[in-house]
Amino acid sequence: MIDNGAVFPMFYLPPIEYFAQLNKWKTNILIEKEENFPKQTYRNRANIYSPDGLLVLTVPVMKGSKNHTKAKDVKISYDFNWQRLHWLSLQACYRRSAYFEYYEDELAVFYHKQYDYLFDYNEQLLQFLLKAIKLKTPYNYTESYLPSYLDKTDFRETIHPKKETALVSKPYFQLFEERHGFINNLSIVDLLFNQGPQSIAYL
Repeated sequence: MIDNGAVFPMFYLPPIEYFAQLNKWKTNILIEKEENFPKQTYRNRANIYSPDGLLVLTVPVMKGSKNHTKAKDVKISYDFNWQRLHWLSLQACYRRSAYFEYYEDELAVFYHKQYDYLFDYNEQLLQFLLKAIKLKTPYNYTESYLPSYLDKTDFRETIHPKKETALVSKPYFQLFEERHGFINNLSIVDLLFNQGPQSIAYL
């Protein structure tokens, strides 16, 4: 079988494994745009390290987004101020990390400006994160939905919060590891805020 690249989902503040795989492939990358929106995935949630251990941040989506809505058409819900909650959580968890201040101003924009669609929001965040990590990874979008690919590595279901990660992480310094130990495969922001410019070397 010839491998002609990889297919990735579009995630919210994706886990480290996602960027490790992007860094590995570098070319012939497709981002899935035509799939139906699956529930309980990293598409609208991210894991960060809080003083109490693992903390899950979830972007709420509009009701009805669960019934065969294409991922690109899923709208973000602003019934409550989740952006303020997420931003306060990120500040509380990472304010004391070595590099939080370095990225703070650019990241804050995503928690003050409202976006209509989850896909667009995640895509803008991905652009920021790739730039912050200095990972040059051009990508294109799928033009139709295919349940499986014969000639590409498919990460749409394998990188999943309910599945064991294939990523074997070498521990790096985490702010609260003295309390809870090293937590593997958190959101890329955990690596970024703790390792800064060294993040790309870690990947």
